[in-house]
Amino acid sequence: MNKYLNFSLEGKVALVTGGSYGIGFAIASAYAEAGATVCFNDINQELVDKGLAAYAEKGIKAHGYVCDVTNEEAVTAMVAQIEKEVGVIDILVNNAGIIKRIPMHEMTADQFRQVIDVDLNAPFIMAKAVIPAMMKKGAGKIINICSMMSELGRETVSAYAAAKGGLKMLTRNICSEYGQYNIQCNGLGPGYIETPQTAPLREIQPDGSRHPFDQFICAKTPANRWLQPEELTGPAVFLASEASNGVNGHILYVDGGILAYIGKQPG
Repeated sequence: MNKYLNFSLEGKVALVTGGSYGIGFAIASAYAEAGATVCFNDINQELVDKGLAAYAEKGIKAHGYVCDVTNEEAVTAMVAQIEKEVGVIDILVNNAGIIKRIPMHEMTADQFRQVIDVDLNAPFIMAKAVIPAMMKKGAGKIINICSMMSELGRETVSAYAAAKGGLKMLTRNICSEYGQYNIQCNGLGPGYIETPQTAPLREIQPDGSRHPFDQFICAKTPANRWLQPEELTGPAVFLASEASNGVNGHILYVDGGILAYIGKQPG
């Protein structure tokens, strides 16, 4: 196969953080279908067990680990365990994240710090843990799940936007610092995706109408709909494969066109 068209992940070991459900599960499943051995973590055993069952239902033999990605000691131990049990991590997807929708003037500093810790500090900790083995191997892929909030602001998401903006720049700096070792670090920026996390924003109201935020997002999206997690999988496989070896420090937005669109004129 032409190496510039090689989307295969055969023989690769992929670690997707927070991969029990939602976007992480969709990406990890696609990696398995592309030939990778899939590892994932989550914050507790219950979520890991649910993830293992979901992968098994799809015929995927995944390796699940309980790990708090904000705990550097725990992350180091998990990465060492994966290297021992499965192999050196070729692909890291920093997917685990949280959001707190609280007006900034009502948000406590501790709440702000928690979002920064999970959404920005944890990707730093995870990348730091896998980079040495990637440097030694002379190859690696790190994919950070960024967001349109890496580019835009909106009410009630000050901590999330600050974290994702920082993650965008962390992505570019990993590229700058480790590109010489054939390590590519890119971001994947989802738009508004149908996941359990966003389900409350799509609930039909008691009067039978659509949720106001649901109406707002569809009106702001040229595709006029929420995206499915599976629509992220093609770009995610591309960024994890040899086909993207020349792409580094880039944020690939999969948003249905929101960032390109100023919106409809009222009237």
